This record gives sequence, C-alpha cells and structure tokens, in this order.
Amino acid sequence: LVDQRAIGRTPRANALTYTKALDPIRRLLADTSESRAGGLGPGHFSFNVAGGRCETCKGEGFEKVEMQFLSDVFITCPDCSGKRFKPEVLDVHYRGQSIHDILSLTVNQALSFFLDHKKITGALQPLADVGLGYICLGQPINTMSGGEAQRLKLSRYVKIDAVDTAPKLFIFDEPTTGLHFDDIGKLLAALQRLVEGGH
Repeated sequence: LVDQRAIGRTPRANALTYTKALDPIRRLLADTSESRAGGLGPGHFSFNVAGGRCETCKGEGFEKVEMQFLSDVFITCPDCSGKRFKPEVLDVHYRGQSIHDILSLTVNQALSFFLDHKKITGALQPLADVGLGYICLGQPINTMSGGEAQRLKLSRYVKIDAVDTAPKLFIFDEPTTGLHFDDIGKLLAALQRLVEGGH
C-alpha cells in the first residue's frame, strides 16, 4: 500500500537518510585531507550522534522555548545558526561544499554534483524519476506533503533490485491528486516501468 500518510514524525529523517545516500556522502567527506587532519570520520557528519553535531541544539538546528500558556516557540540555534553541526565539521569541504551545503542541494543539483559517484546517484535517481527532483536533500520528511511522502515511498520500488524479482501488487491512494501535469507524466512513467518489470 503506497498511501499519503506521513512517513515519520521526526525532523531528523530526510531524503538522504531515507534513500541511504547519506552513508557514501559521509564517507566522501571523511576521506578529505581536512577530515584526516582533524581526525574526523564518517560518524562526525551525522547530526543524529554526538561528535559532529552541534551540542547546543543536539543537531536539531533549533531550540524549543516552552511557553506556559501559549504554543511552544522554536528559535534558530544561536551556536550553529541552524546548520546543525560543529564548526570543525562545517569547515570540511568536498568540491567546495560543506555537509550543510550538500544538505541544501536539491535532488537534481545533487545528481549533477555527484555525477561520478554511482552509489549516490543510484540512490537519488529514483527520487527524480517520481518527480521529486526539486526537494532539498536535508528537508525533513515530516514537512513533506502527503503526495510527496507517497512519491518518496514509491521511489523505493522504482529501482527494484535484481535480486528482488518477485512480482508485487501496488495499491495507490489518489497518486496524481494536486500534481502538476509534468509531475503526473513522471509518475506515470515510473508506474509504467513497474508494469514492464512484471508488477
């Protein structure tokens, strides 16, 4: 069932973590001379664990101010300015881009930027195939619309592994509602590929 329900409620999950493209990107950053000189490994380029994340906001990029009788207020972290990482991690660059800069790229920009890295482009291409080329890599999944969440789920199946050849039945909940005609065309092309694959 590929419906429009939210994938998760945490702001820590994004397109990179969902597609598993973040792991090879973290390895690329850890392999730079700046990282080696600073003793930084792949784990330092994650805002989910201590070491590389900003400890003031715990990698959230914002701080929550609880108001007794009003709704909570969220303010940009004063230490990292919303970038979620420690300064020494943000000082590491791959082709002129820090981890924060990479998370700010759209899927289409990242496909061009990482053109010679097949693991990364192979993980991101299905997002473009279902019409999500415009989303930023670091956009939290819990901020996506229902249609975006549905297409993000679908992207997992557009590129079905050669090992996983069993035919599947997909049930969609109004997959074209609210989409631009261009995005509908991309979605239909993705669905046609599934049909041609025996699903």
